[in-house]
Amino acid sequence: MSDATELAVPTPGRARHANAAVPRTTPRALLCRRSAALSLAVLALLYGGALLAGFFAPYGMDSKHYREPHDYKYHPPMRLRFVDAGRFHARPFVYSSRLVDRGRALYQEDRAVIHRVRFFVRGERYPLLFGLGSWDRHLFGVDEPGRVFLLGTDLFGRDLLSRILYGARVSLSVGLVGIAITFAFGLAIGGAAGYFGGAVDDVLMRVAEVLMSLPALYLVIALAGVLPPTLSSTDRYLLIVFILSFVGWASISRVIRGMVLSVRESEFVLAARALGLPTARIIWRHVLPGTATYVVVAATMSVPFYILGEVALSYLGVGIREPQASWGLLLNDAQNVTVLRSFPWLLIPGVILFITVMAYNFLGDGLRDALDPRESRGGGL
Repeated sequence: MSDATELAVPTPGRARHANAAVPRTTPRALLCRRSAALSLAVLALLYGGALLAGFFAPYGMDSKHYREPHDYKYHPPMRLRFVDAGRFHARPFVYSSRLVDRGRALYQEDRAVIHRVRFFVRGERYPLLFGLGSWDRHLFGVDEPGRVFLLGTDLFGRDLLSRILYGARVSLSVGLVGIAITFAFGLAIGGAAGYFGGAVDDVLMRVAEVLMSLPALYLVIALAGVLPPTLSSTDRYLLIVFILSFVGWASISRVIRGMVLSVRESEFVLAARALGLPTARIIWRHVLPGTATYVVVAATMSVPFYILGEVALSYLGVGIREPQASWGLLLNDAQNVTVLRSFPWLLIPGVILFITVMAYNFLGDGLRDALDPRESRGGGL
């Protein structure tokens, strides 16, 4: 057999070596990692619940439940049951409750009265997304005068599950809005600094260094102190997010600049210049795509920073205010140790926040392993 034929027909050992040299960067490489796949499912569930909060929530965001002799203040979570007095029920139900100590908010189950949980029931009307009207169907509920509080209530007798779902719209969207603004500035400024170099690079990077030296949290708190009190909590929140994002692009732009410096002298970039393509098109179509792997992973792992930032600001009373809802504002009710010891379910928003942050971290790790060509991957975890 000639040398050319020998090279054309690889041996089994050579084939195995060639396959091992090709990194698995397909989506299957990510899905094979159980932690990343599970995190993606958890995040999809959380964002789905936030988008359809009105449907999944049994009550309105600010619905206070008062019905004599009940005020439902700090009502404990109700258990879904299927068995009553030894008899099985095909449909879940909850027991009614009666207030035994108003001062200490102590309730006792009234097992003589059950409230069957019904699905796709009519209730309070809520607006649909994108201004498509309103609807009054909820996933579950009970008939009047019954109440169902699966996660308990707060100081004002408001259903905690409903407020968590509505609050997720704020706490989860802040990460996406913040990342969109931060990386838009970082890509544009870092790409320009790395591609043009010289005086442009010096000026942009000095501006970035000045912004990096500013303490963002103290800046936002100082700004909140001078904002007019008539400003709505939503406008205040959007302004704070924009400022945090504007300050945060500096560190991203420095990393993008370094990556662009290594890409701008590549052969395909030099060829694009020789063809006379516009500079903006070269940067957008040929230079910045080389940073895509870093951008995707960094964006995913930066979302928790903005979520935690909103939670911290709302917890300190700077962000979202009543009667709106966010996870940070809900945790504000749990800062009293005495209240927390008596009503531990007020920490449930913190548990959900912890799950969300960990899900983003695991998803970022999975994306990094799947997209990094220098990693060798066998099977999934």
